[in-house]
Amino acid sequence: MPTTNPVTAIPAADGASALAHFRAELQFETDCSDVSSAFAGGTPGFVLLDVRSPTLFAQGHVPGAVNLPHGKIVESKLASYPMDTIFVTYCAGPHCNGATRGAIRLAQLGRPVKVMRGGITGWLDERFPLVGSDDGQGKFSLSSTTPC
Repeated sequence: MPTTNPVTAIPAADGASALAHFRAELQFETDCSDVSSAFAGGTPGFVLLDVRSPTLFAQGHVPGAVNLPHGKIVESKLASYPMDTIFVTYCAGPHCNGATRGAIRLAQLGRPVKVMRGGITGWLDERFPLVGSDDGQGKFSLSSTTPC
């Protein structure tokens, strides 16, 4: 006898539909672990964009990231990158939509783009290091009051 609850009230997709959905999801997103692994390999094949403010970037950012706030993503800032350069955007974390805003701007400029799920919050949750300023004890204090 099936049980109805908030999870089962809407039936799960069939296997083929689920496969298409989840494969498509990975065309738009990546995660912190995959980004870290790509950088560890030495040739990631993408540009990692920290789309937060320069202040937050200086406080702590993913090693190898380039700072370009989402509101400043314009073609002239991307001129040195070939049109087929893949960009991966990130911001403060799942509570922030800066990475999505940056991805939209890149897509509007015809650039291939993915979002790194989790942002700085996810990066720290995975226990990956940040580079930038710290509190002198090796701990980063990222301001939650400064907008991304």
